[in-house]
Amino acid sequence: MNESPADLIIPISDDGDRGFWFRVEGERDSHSKRIRIPPNAHRVVLELYVSFHGNDEFWYSNPPDSYITTNGLSTGRGNGAYREVYVTIDGEAVGSEIPFPVIFTGGINPLFWGPIVAIGAFDLPSYDMDLTPFLGKLLDGAEHSFGIGVTQGISFWLVNANLHIWLDHHSLMVQASQFNHKRPELTIDRQEEFIGLDGTFEVEAERETQIAGWVSSSAGNLTTIISQGFSFKNSIRFQHNGTYKLVKQKFRTKKKMKVINGKGELVASMKVKRRYPLRVITKTQPCLRSDRYLLVTNVSHAFKEKYSGSCFSNSVNNRQDSGGWMEVKDHSVLSGEATTRQNYSYNDRFNCYSRNVASASGRIIGDFTNFECES
Repeated sequence: MNESPADLIIPISDDGDRGFWFRVEGERDSHSKRIRIPPNAHRVVLELYVSFHGNDEFWYSNPPDSYITTNGLSTGRGNGAYREVYVTIDGEAVGSEIPFPVIFTGGINPLFWGPIVAIGAFDLPSYDMDLTPFLGKLLDGAEHSFGIGVTQGISFWLVNANLHIWLDHHSLMVQASQFNHKRPELTIDRQEEFIGLDGTFEVEAERETQIAGWVSSSAGNLTTIISQGFSFKNSIRFQHNGTYKLVKQKFRTKKKMKVINGKGELVASMKVKRRYPLRVITKTQPCLRSDRYLLVTNVSHAFKEKYSGSCFSNSVNNRQDSGGWMEVKDHSVLSGEATTRQNYSYNDRFNCYSRNVASASGRIIGDFTNFECES
């Protein structure tokens, strides 16, 4: 909602001995950094980054532990298919995000991702949390602990953040207070039914939060009100003695922010909507040679985002559909074929842009760009 960049950007990150990412090994593992906020700060936004690896690289396709232990499987990729990255201030939860399910270049089928890479693989999405309503707590001159963790996460996640701070250049100190913070417990429902290696697992979750606080600075007394809600649904189905796996996931979130002056007048407003649909199919088939197998794979996923405010609106729709097969020995791909189609579009009140790209067997077979807006 600020057109000008932040005056300060403070990293919330590791000390650099093993890189600057915090490494989260499990649900009980969280990391934090102590930061003192300048007394004339009038707006604070935390920009969160996450990257998932190891047993949680494909967290959205992880079955519950009961399925793994009952069938005597050796995989560590369990704990179900729900993950939520949360942020705390002095141990109090102040925000959370369900991350976009980025597929890295070796994921699902590595033949999909050349020369087109999966959405976000080379440019991880970030997630903004406006912490301005918490300035009443942060402007006491003391250091405060900013923490990051992963609900129901397993090894391992890389997380960090940047704290963007806007200063009042006409005042050495501002006043602030928080007067509303509603963050109810997560509503989550799990269903599982399986016999042997075949079965279905479903997870549904939703949360509604609201936070409000005022800041009195040289710009006047401004109240920031933020509300956010999300819905999450994940389904995993195994068939044919576990050789066929279908993963479907839907995620929607809506965030509303508005700023009201001391007269009760609306000064600024913004609404952000995001959707992350995902569908993954993997089918394992035997080959003539017993030391090899055929893996047939399909992936459809998208990143959809829309910003709208008092004087602006823009939207991004980025979708990929991939299909193919590969012959595998141990963990090596011996042969295979794959196709990927990507449709990207951006629109605002004045401009439009779209690009459709297709690849097959590692080569671009179509590339079309359009700057015209649909009437």
